[in-house]
Amino acid sequence: MTDRLFDHYTVHATAVAEGSRFTACIVVTPRERSGFPVYFAICENRSFRDKSLAEEAAAKALAAIESLEDDGTPVFPEGYTGFDDEPPAA
Repeated sequence: MTDRLFDHYTVHATAVAEGSRFTACIVVTPRERSGFPVYFAICENRSFRDKSLAEEAAAKALAAIESLEDDGTPVFPEGYTGFDDEPPAA
């Protein structure tokens, strides 16, 4: 899959199997080996039947990360949902 390097972390996009479905995830791992990876689900209320679609969603989310908090939490643009759906009409 796709990786990005940040100052103190490596961030990896992946898909995790949950039964017969897949969840898009971002995995944040400290680069200094002083901690454990943390998994962040993307589009938490949506799962995918096809692994490649989940991996694609995770890769798009990885590309959208603006920065990481000090603890490794991803920072996305304001209003980012992780979905390709059109926003509801106002």
